[in-house]
Amino acid sequence: MKIFAEPVEAAERLEELISLAERNDEVIICREGVPIAVLVAVREDFDRSSGRLLELMAEGRPAADGQTFNHDEFYDDNGLPK
Repeated sequence: MKIFAEPVEAAERLEELISLAERNDEVIICREGVPIAVLVAVREDFDRSSGRLLELMAEGRPAADGQTFNHDEFYDDNGLPK
């Protein structure tokens, strides 16, 4: 099932949306009806103990072409919130 939510609603219902993603429902976050993000559960075969998740978090994601502000002052060198 596809579930659509605006960011404010998603913030209020985050636990519920995580549960829905865990059962393989498609959770799509939209801003004014335009999809901006998808919430997905970590695959079962992903080795959570390997530290790979922390490596992926540290890598971050490349900046979008049209991005004007990267919010670096909010994050430490590992890409985690300060």
